[in-house]
Order: sequence, then C-alpha cells, then structure tokens
Amino acid sequence: MEVSVRELKNRLSEYLRRTQAGEEITIASRGRPVARLLPPRPATRPTDDEALARLMALPGIRPGNGQKVRGADQPASVPAGTTEEVVNWVRGE
Repeated sequence: MEVSVRELKNRLSEYLRRTQAGEEITIASRGRPVARLLPPRPATRPTDDEALARLMALPGIRPGNGQKVRGADQPASVPAGTTEEVVNWVRGE
C-alpha cells in the first residue's frame, strides 16, 4: 500500500496498527516513494554461548580464571581531597 506523507500524518495510528498486523506501507512525497513502514521483526536473543563468543571477539577481552583479580582485596589509597580536585578539574572549575 502507498500513502502520502499528509495522509500518513493525518491517520498515523491507523497505519501503525496495519503495519503491526503485518502490512508494509510505502510513504510517498509528491508521488515518489521516500520511505517504507515495515512490521517489526521478531526479536531474537543470542544464546549464552553466542553472546560469550561475541564478547571474546572484542579486542582486549580474555576469559577469567575463576580467581580474584590481583589487588582486589587491597583498594588503592587516595590522598584526601584528590577526588574532589579531579572532579573540579573535569568540570573546569
């Protein structure tokens, strides 16, 4: 089905319902197609293995070994006032 931009604006809710029901709508401006309104694709969620494989493909990512990260139980000490100074510097104050 083809509709003009004006028609689409005037009856948007109706065309959204039709699209949701599976109908494809071509939107025309001055008689020329400029866009298509398509029904949503079914959402697909990757499996855990697929998601893990995508993460592992990123640079700098490596699997954990089940151990605590070195130094995790010894938080870094920061001199008093340092955090506030950094925040002020970032804000340009």
